[in-house]
Amino acid sequence: MDRRKSLKSILLGSVAGGLVMHGCKPEGDSVAEESLAKVEENHFGRTPEEKEQIAKLNAEQFFNPHELETITVLSSLILPANDKFGSAADAGVPDFIEFMVKDIPEMQTPLRGGLMWLDHKSNTEFGTEFKKATEDQQKQILDTIAYPDITVPESERPLEIRFFTLMRNLTLSGYYTSKMGIEDLGYKGNSPNVWDGVPEDVLKQHGKAYDPEWLAKCVDQSKRSDIAEWDADGNLLT
Repeated sequence: MDRRKSLKSILLGSVAGGLVMHGCKPEGDSVAEESLAKVEENHFGRTPEEKEQIAKLNAEQFFNPHELETITVLSSLILPANDKFGSAADAGVPDFIEFMVKDIPEMQTPLRGGLMWLDHKSNTEFGTEFKKATEDQQKQILDTIAYPDITVPESERPLEIRFFTLMRNLTLSGYYTSKMGIEDLGYKGNSPNVWDGVPEDVLKQHGKAYDPEWLAKCVDQSKRSDIAEWDADGNLLT
């Protein structure tokens, strides 16, 4: 199983979860009011309160440019591009993470602290900040925090390991809920099934058979969108 397929399994098996919007708009917040108009059509089905909250959060900025550049590099290492689809960064994951830490403030300190740890580790071992290290050097650092001891409760694991677990979960959630990620999964949404009748071998097993006239009327998929018509005696006409 390749890296991308492995990450899909992680996502579908355990990562996906509800990330709930909450909060309300302060009175007189003209910035949120302007932002609300811009995001209106991209948030169909949201309540007015949710739209206001989204606009408010989009008007704020938490990560500084250096941190966002590091997140861009890190998310692309977690889920790199392949020959068909782009990386997590190409799918807009850094913006997703920026949004989530404003919506769920308790993520802010673990993520900012983890990014500082990456730079400290990289400067100590390679004499440069994480985003400027070579990919091989970056992976050497990540290998030390990417594989937690599952016998140790998560709350007792080192902070840098908990940071990477959170970053990996956010990266997968962001990617596989993006347009690109949904295409990568091959998810097509709800679609009607096509039923062409009980299989012939099952009918024979039970000594049954379709009336050819009814078979043509009821199982002809070319007529699946037609509305049935009945006569006064309850006989199917078409």
